[in-house]
Formats: sequence, C-alpha cells, structure tokens
Amino acid sequence: MMQVNIENTVTLAIVKKEELQKFKRDLQEAFTAAIVETFGSNSDKPIPSEKEIGESFNSSGSIVYHILANGKKMGGAVLVIDEITQHNSLDFFFIYANEHSSGIGYKAWKAIEEKYPKTKVWETHTPYFEKRNIHFYVNKCGFKIVEYLNKHHLGAHALDDNKLPGGEDFFRFEKIMKQ
Repeated sequence: MMQVNIENTVTLAIVKKEELQKFKRDLQEAFTAAIVETFGSNSDKPIPSEKEIGESFNSSGSIVYHILANGKKMGGAVLVIDEITQHNSLDFFFIYANEHSSGIGYKAWKAIEEKYPKTKVWETHTPYFEKRNIHFYVNKCGFKIVEYLNKHHLGAHALDDNKLPGGEDFFRFEKIMKQ
C-alpha cells in the first residue's frame, strides 16, 4: 500500500481576549522548559515575567497569535508591527515542546513573513544559552546576530528584574528583508 505524506499546513490565528491568560501560561511553560532543560531547575518566578509579557501584549502595534498546524494549536507568537517604519519585532515565539523538530516553527515563521510582506527589518532576542533558538534563527530563518547584550552592554533594552538562571546575556538578531 502506498503511504501518503500529509504536510502540516501552518497558519496563524489571533488570540482572543478571553484566551490571553492561557496563552500567557503556555508561553511561560515553554520558556521555563528550556531553562529546566539547560540548568536543571528554575526559580519560583515565571519566565518571562508577568511584567515582560504585559509590556509586550500592550505595546503599540502588538499582535498575539496562536500557531496552528492543520487547525491544532502548536504554539504562539507575539509580534509588534510598526506600520510606519516597518521595523517589526518578534517579541515572543514558542512551539510546544512535544512539537519541537517537526518543522512547525519554520513554517510558522514563514507564515509570519508572508503575513507582513512590507517588513523591512525583523528583530528578536534570545538568551545566549538557548542553542536551539540560536540555530533556528540564524541557520533556518536567516537572521544575523547583530548585538551581544550583557551587564557591560545593555544596548537599548533594559533588563528585567527577573533574571534568568544563566545570567542576563542575550543576543539581538535582525533579519533584513528583500523588498
């Protein structure tokens, strides 16, 4: 019998107001899992902090999406879209841990790029220890590391009170889009 390979169709769906609390918990669970995987434990504080998530959700131009594969929730993304400059930000991006390495993240990123074709520059950040994220952004999605943020160089971004177990070192990435 011939096997048929059904590709995942990945789409984005706006998170409804009544879904934001669950979305926030899912986001924190995904980020915390990476810290536990790397360091074996986590502080009692949720990561990212309520403050960081709230600031992102409430930023001017913020759009919160579910990532769906064949209609099933697989993760989420928080974007900040600047309609004037088209220098847009990927504030948060996560795929549920049991769906890692399935290609969903890459397809979700491509769906985001297709949804915002006027974007000139995408920006995002990730902690230095997040090797999976660094690989994903640089090798899969075409971002470039443009800044190393640390206690000696905070850049334009102040660090939150909620320090990660691995310290406050982050990479800032940019992807310049072809117009």
